[in-house]
Amino acid sequence: MEDNKKDYSDFFKPSQDEHNREREDNKQDRPSYYYSYGPYKSASQDEYPEERQASAYSSAEPVEVTAPKPLRPYPYAQEPADSQQQANNKNWQVNQPRKRSSAKGMFAAFMAGALVVSSLMFASDRMNLFSGGNTGASYGSPVAAAQSSSNGSSSSSGNVAAAYDISRPGSVSAIVQQSSPAVVKIESYVTTKRSSSSLYNDPFYRYFFGDQSEQQPKAGTKQQSGMGTGFIFEKSGYIITNQHVIEGAEEIQVTVEGYEKPFTAKLLGNSFDLDLAVLKIEPATENGTTKDFSILPIGDSSSMQIGDWVVAIGNPYGFEHTVTVGVLSAKEREISIQETSGTRNYKHLLQTDASINPGNSGGPLLNMNGEVVGINTAVNAEAQGIGFAIPTSTISEVIDSLKNNVEIPKEPIPFIGATLANVADLDAQSVKELQLDKAEGAYVQDVVIGTPAFKSGLKKYDVVTTMDGAAVTNSSDMVAKIQAKKVGDKISFGIIRDGKAMTIEITLADKNEYLKQQQQQQQ
Repeated sequence: MEDNKKDYSDFFKPSQDEHNREREDNKQDRPSYYYSYGPYKSASQDEYPEERQASAYSSAEPVEVTAPKPLRPYPYAQEPADSQQQANNKNWQVNQPRKRSSAKGMFAAFMAGALVVSSLMFASDRMNLFSGGNTGASYGSPVAAAQSSSNGSSSSSGNVAAAYDISRPGSVSAIVQQSSPAVVKIESYVTTKRSSSSLYNDPFYRYFFGDQSEQQPKAGTKQQSGMGTGFIFEKSGYIITNQHVIEGAEEIQVTVEGYEKPFTAKLLGNSFDLDLAVLKIEPATENGTTKDFSILPIGDSSSMQIGDWVVAIGNPYGFEHTVTVGVLSAKEREISIQETSGTRNYKHLLQTDASINPGNSGGPLLNMNGEVVGINTAVNAEAQGIGFAIPTSTISEVIDSLKNNVEIPKEPIPFIGATLANVADLDAQSVKELQLDKAEGAYVQDVVIGTPAFKSGLKKYDVVTTMDGAAVTNSSDMVAKIQAKKVGDKISFGIIRDGKAMTIEITLADKNEYLKQQQQQQQ
């Protein structure tokens, strides 16, 4: 069996000559290069012997293959063993990573970033890059206000370098600390008078309602009639507040922070129309030395811009030194408040959304320098966040007169001295009796004796249709046109009397002077 296999293999085995010829052909046709992933070149043919090219079909002469030299790992390479490879590798630069501690690198990067940020912050602060320059309202440190307060004068907003706060200001607490000692609580008192009504002595009344005499204040006792706020503007004890806070008071008590007992204040001067009053308290004396009061500097309200932050300090509902913060909502507001003693017509008011309640009246409205820019006066009871303050531009003009009890001249009010009504409000029969073609104009309900209208001959039931040639549609239109004129101006009125058109000329007078003369005549 083994012989048969040997013969069978020999039958397919090529002859020696054919094997040699095939070897020579393969040697000429096939390349003999060995490719490796070296630095962009292949190894030379001389480095490899011809024996590895021998045919795999030759069983007589086994093929010897020389193994390639081991390749260096890339890019982490070891030093070559021979000098020839060292020379070849000098022409190649491999980006081998340097061994460095990651902690040191992170620390170095952090320090470099911190240095850059610190440099930028220092440069921006020194160059005032984010302050926006000097504007009308300054947002500075209250320290400037404190220094100004100690000197008795207001600080200049232009001298205060400040960075504007984007969010709610953070210096309010410092402003309050500086300002609170100068903010005072004002209480007014009157002497009670027991009613002389015989109702309390009626047995029938006392049977059903009990003895009310114990609940009534005894005659001659002092009873609080009002409470408000004020602030000291001169260290010797001068205080400014609203006139309605002390109106009708027989005694005024002032509580100053840091003092155990209240001071009895003296009213120096007041103005009903401006709703301002100046009080005076005497400073305490310790060891023969007069102790000055803390003061608040009066700033410039005209420099305030709408949207500027403001701080209000007062005693709403008896809660002493309550602080509220808001913004300046508007300027040049006009409101009128009707009271038993008359109508107060406020002009040029500051509007703010800082909470103002009963008891805040007379308290300061402060800017971010701790300067007073207004005196809190009124609030719209039907709304939220609508309060009003008298601007310091008005206060500065009259404060000396109030201190010295000098009468403040009232603003002239042009008037003619007639009571008017709308023709359009009359019924058809009344219009017919007035002999009018149409229900337009203002008819005269009454004429006051001694007024310009009376002196010029204007009469009751006259219908005014024109003023200086311009049509008068109603009474409001007529009043507005009169108030737009000045005292002493002459106006030509076109009227209809008993169905006839005629013209009357009236010279406008000052209503305040007329009322003053009437009071003098009554005295």
